[in-house]
Order: sequence, then C-alpha cells, then structure tokens
Amino acid sequence: MRIGDLAEATGVNRRLLRYYEEQGLLRPRRLANGYRDYDDGDVVAVRSIRYLLAGGLPTSVIAGLMHCVHAEDDRLVPSGCRGMVSALQRETARVAEAIAGLRASQEALDAMLAAAVRKLGE
Repeated sequence: MRIGDLAEATGVNRRLLRYYEEQGLLRPRRLANGYRDYDDGDVVAVRSIRYLLAGGLPTSVIAGLMHCVHAEDDRLVPSGCRGMVSALQRETARVAEAIAGLRASQEALDAMLAAAVRKLGE
C-alpha cells in the first residue's frame, strides 16, 4: 500500500508517517520508482507507535520498544520484555518529576494570583 493508504488506514497524516520513518520507527520497502510500499505490518507498527506516544514516550525510546508491543484481538498489548519494563520505569519517573515541577509552578501561580486579588480588594 502507498503512504496515502497507510495514512487512511491509521488516521495518521503522511507527514507524521515520514517522520516515523526518519526516526527509524517504520521501514517501508521502496519500489523501483522510489515510492514507499507499506504492508499490514506497518499498520500495526503505526498503531504501536501511537500507543507508545500516548504513554508519553519519546520516539527515541519507542524505537527500542517496538518489538515489545504486539496486536492481540485487535488491540495493542505490551509484552513483558525487560527493555519495556526498565524503559517504562524510567519514563514513569520522568513524568512524575515533570508533574511535581508543574504542581510547584501551579502553587506559585496560585499564591501570586491570591495576592493580586487581595491587592485589588484593598
């Protein structure tokens, strides 16, 4: 299938599909005319990429985890491979740290807002 067909089958635009290829996440076969040729495995791969991206994983991490996700009854399921577990632990810690930073920012903004509202009321 051509890139437009893959885009339609996955709901992912062509530009993103090309980006996934640049990142090494997709490796379509090239036809003699240079066109990309995708197969049904690429549809599953794109769904896996989207699944992992939804979890907040960067494409650099996803590249090493593609083999750890498989399709099962029309849904994607992570396998218990060691690489997946350690990567998810690292990313969970990274996200928790980001959340803590955002909470601190929110608390600071809330304090500034409360002070500004009090000043308006004086």
